[in-house]
Amino acid sequence: MEENGDLGRSGCSSPDGENSHLSVLNWEQVQRLDTILTESIPIHGRWNFPTLEMKPRDIVKAVRSRMEERKIPVHEVRLNGSAASHVLHEDSGLGYKDLDLIFCANLTEEEQFQTVKNIVLDCLLDFLPEGVNKDKITPITLKEAYVQKMVKVCTASDRWSLISLSNNRGKNVELKFVSSLRRQFEFSVDSFQIRLDSLLLFYECSENPMAQTFHPTIVGESVYGPFGQALEHLRRRLICTRRPEEIRGGGLLKYCHLLSRGFRAASPEAMRSLERYMCSRFFIDFPDVADQRRKLESYLQSHFVGHEEGKYEYLSMLHGVVSQSTVCLMGHERRQALGLIATLGVRALAEQNALPSAANVTCYYQPAPYVADSNFNNYYVAQVQTVYAPHYPPHHPTHWLPCN
Repeated sequence: MEENGDLGRSGCSSPDGENSHLSVLNWEQVQRLDTILTESIPIHGRWNFPTLEMKPRDIVKAVRSRMEERKIPVHEVRLNGSAASHVLHEDSGLGYKDLDLIFCANLTEEEQFQTVKNIVLDCLLDFLPEGVNKDKITPITLKEAYVQKMVKVCTASDRWSLISLSNNRGKNVELKFVSSLRRQFEFSVDSFQIRLDSLLLFYECSENPMAQTFHPTIVGESVYGPFGQALEHLRRRLICTRRPEEIRGGGLLKYCHLLSRGFRAASPEAMRSLERYMCSRFFIDFPDVADQRRKLESYLQSHFVGHEEGKYEYLSMLHGVVSQSTVCLMGHERRQALGLIATLGVRALAEQNALPSAANVTCYYQPAPYVADSNFNNYYVAQVQTVYAPHYPPHHPTHWLPCN
């Protein structure tokens, strides 16, 4: 599949040439994929709704069969995101959280998106525990109880929708229905997709369990480019991308997340240049501080469930990158953005209650809101809110002010 190509295209594995972006999974990778698709994932209901125990292979089968019944054929199903990276390299450093499943289908009419949404909600009834009275449960009720978010994008180049099913530990099951998608990756290390059709067919047809000498051929793909190169980036924890200005938000939040998890730039000089594009695109897409707050809080909620201790390091990394590489904002806009990140960092420290257990701390301050007024300049230091924080990570020195 090309970067802007058809998600339904298929091909055969080849170490080089036109199919160098493809690779056949080995036995160890097939085993990890099988574990992901057959393990039960809890979908937690809000209020008093029961938890749904859902195997990914079962929800794929239920959704696909109903789509075909409604004359929306699915050309292909793929595993995407951190789960695909985990399958290809177990110790990737990315972690394995959301389970991203892509259904490739022709969605040319607005009504088809509504039909797909109704199909997914209807399928949830199949996973309710025995004894639950399903007669009075409406699609709206199921949406409120089990769906964390719904997204639909219909533009000239992108036609897709997303339905994310809630898991309290952040391991959401995300069902993505794609007709066309121009940009399919942010960085090379998250560009992998695994074609599931051969394995799903094996589950349906085979009477014998898989073994090293008896298992389907499963193809992985890097939509970034050469598969071997992208996999080497994943193994060595290298950050590489191209044209980040094409990504909504510029890939800035994911980039800083990779840095905070020990990834480093494959080409530091080139990446420093790309950081400016990331920051520019981020502030174009999220121009005011309210938009920025919503996006940052949403990202923290989605990516740090169960790992709250990583929020502060991540936010300090983001603060450093924005401070060093933002060239598109006026001075007061830049200060607002940095102040927002600093405020969220203070909140993250308060949430993890770091002070009592911190062995080596440094004192930093967060200005009170009114100190932007010039009348308070001489009173600045006296009106700060003091916070004690661990040392900052070495990748990007922070610009938060020390209270000496």
